[in-house]
Formats: sequence, structure tokens, C-alpha cells
Amino acid sequence: MNKPVIHTRIRKVDRQEMLDTDDILAAEEPLEIRLIHGPTHNRRQQSISVTMRTPGNDEDLAAGFLFSEGIIQQYNAIAHMKTEETSAGTIITISLKENILPQLNGSQRNFTATAACGVCGKQDISSIHTGVSVSNASLQAHTTTILKMPESLRVQQSLFDSTGGIHAAALFNQQGEIVLMQEDIGRHNAVDKIIGAALRTDRYPLQQYMLLLSGRAGFELIQKAAMAGIAFIAAVGAPSSMAVQMATAWNMTLIGFLRENRFNIYTGAHRVKI
Repeated sequence: MNKPVIHTRIRKVDRQEMLDTDDILAAEEPLEIRLIHGPTHNRRQQSISVTMRTPGNDEDLAAGFLFSEGIIQQYNAIAHMKTEETSAGTIITISLKENILPQLNGSQRNFTATAACGVCGKQDISSIHTGVSVSNASLQAHTTTILKMPESLRVQQSLFDSTGGIHAAALFNQQGEIVLMQEDIGRHNAVDKIIGAALRTDRYPLQQYMLLLSGRAGFELIQKAAMAGIAFIAAVGAPSSMAVQMATAWNMTLIGFLRENRFNIYTGAHRVKI
């Protein structure tokens, strides 16, 4: 199994002194997701995505990606998965059940994702908004609960402690307890891992959970959360203008700059209790 961190030798400069020492890097390696689908007499295999990710929980990442991109609608659409290690990287092949028709837009949908971009394969502007319904989630959270969430996440970020260069996403219940947490060099991968793990452990629907992001909130993360039914998102960093626009349209609560005992509510203030 590939490791999530890499050890390396560096030269560290401190003022006028230079010394040789060890350092730990967050691993960034390619993962290809392949899909097999169709009836027994006409099974088809195609590559769906190549993403740069931190190794670990790869099956959750693959399943979460298929779900958050609207390709499958439920975890039991998957018959089985196979992982293969090659000299070029890791390949996960997901076989769907024969009666499942994946939503692939005429088989023209292909994704290439870097650690910074979760939707590099979107074909057109309209595809950004498809598959999401306006939320009717009734969850509410008290400000004292929200303010404690970053520290609860921080104490569980073991990879960040080692490398200082990795993102995290965590699913919280209404009492402010962490239900699921994942780390990855790509913020979108961390969210897909959360979604995949929630699917696998039969936690759906997710309307009664809050999602905390360790960095900024871009529109691709809002979309993935919305596809999973999550209506309450808090980010330690800033949201983008499109993230706010989409959260407004889908009746989601979006919080930004959640740190140092304060935060901004950009949309959905009715879910925050003082």
C-alpha cells in the first residue's frame, strides 16, 4: 500500500546557519478511476478520471467522486471494486451492477483533476449546476458549537501535523462531534473521501450533518456537498463569489473565516443560533 507521507533529506537554513536534516512531505500520486458498466453481453470499460491525491481511503475517494459528480445515485449501484498498483500509479476499477445506467452524458465525460482543481473535466457551464436540488434541511447549530469545530478537527489532523501541507474535511453532527474526517493534498479529494465513506457506512441522508473545510470554500466543494445533501458548510478560509452564489440558490448555510472565535455567515443565517 502506498504511504500518505514521504521522507526526504533537506538542508535547513536558520539565520546564517545551514544544516542537513530530515523532512516529511505529503504524498501526491495519481489515481485513475475506471468504470465497468452495462449488461452481461455488452459490458463496457472506460477511464472516468485521473486525480492527484494523497494515498489512503482510495475506494472511498472513488465512490465519493462517482456520487458527487452525479454518475451514480447510491452506493449499492457498485458490484465490486478492484485496486491495481502500476509503475505509473494506482488504478481503481469500479464495476457497476448490470441494471445500473451511469450518468455519463453520452460517454463524453472525462475528468482530469489536480490537487487544486476538482472539476477540470466539466464540459460546459451548465454542467456545473446539474443534479442539485434546493435544500430543505432543518438542522440548526449554536454559535458555541460552531466555534469549537476547528479545534476538534485540528487535533485529529495527523497528516497535517507531520507535513504542514494537507487539507482536511470533517462531518460533524448537530452536537459538534466529528462523525467522519479525511485528509488529502486536494481539498476536493478530502470531500469525496468523506462522501464515499458516508455512502459505504450507510449514513445517508446527510441533511443533519455539518461539513467543515480546513481551507477555502470554492464552488466545486459547495456542489459536492449539495449533491450529498449537506446543507451546512463551514470553512476556516474564505468562500469564493460563486460558492456564495450557489449556496444561496440551493438554500445552504455557508460560513467562512471560522477561526479565532469568530466567523462570517454568507448564506443561510437561519440555521445559526445565538
